Amino acid sequence: MHEQSLMVDLMRKINAIGKEQKAQNISRVKVKLGALSHISADHFREHFVIAAKGSCAEQAQLDIDVLTDLNDPNAQEIILDSVEIEE
Repeated sequence: MHEQSLMVDLMRKINAIGKEQKAQNISRVKVKLGALSHISADHFREHFVIAAKGSCAEQAQLDIDVLTDLNDPNAQEIILDSVEIEE
């Protein structure tokens, strides 16, 4: 259930950005998966689709950058890189 808590946190951030920007829809979400985040891009995508259902990010294109630097200070993190609002 580790993935579920990560998705809850990520969706909280995305929805806050959407609300702040008064967006009805988010068109793109870019994330970075740290080298030690223990989740593959495909697995992350599956969880994102489920977590985004019914939210302003439900139709968002998901761009995932998988980092490889094990010594990066964020190697264990999933980082919300950017959110694009649909105009």
